[in-house]
Amino acid sequence: MSELKSKLYKLCHAYVDQRIETTQKAMEALQVSADEETKSSVGDKYETGRAMMQLEMEKYSVQLNEAVKLKQTISQMETVVQTDVVQPGCLVRTNQGNFYISISAGLLKVNDESFFAISTASPIGTKLLGLKVKDTFNFNNKVYEIQRIE
Repeated sequence: MSELKSKLYKLCHAYVDQRIETTQKAMEALQVSADEETKSSVGDKYETGRAMMQLEMEKYSVQLNEAVKLKQTISQMETVVQTDVVQPGCLVRTNQGNFYISISAGLLKVNDESFFAISTASPIGTKLLGLKVKDTFNFNNKVYEIQRIE
């Protein structure tokens, strides 16, 4: 893996780790709040509050599961070798911008260059998959030409 791809890979990993940590902390805080609520409340107000906390906990659980799946996805990209065809783990340079085909982590900056970390399920990711250098595609009324695949 090139030094640039290694840095992008690490940034994506850090993005996922941060999402997992944030979600876990929110779940822990919610649990502490639920425990305190149990000690101090009775009646209908208690039941309503408890139901709302349960919904929040389920929401965080879904977010945590999604983040864990992202971590599995990004971990599988460490072994991608050089290829002539766009696939997960590739760094794609186009006339309209640079894309790291990995997970949807947004804009990443490395050495004063901007890269969009996108998943293969994203609209532009689906258009890029399987293309080669010099191939073109249209997206949002712009023509993209692949200049290099790393």
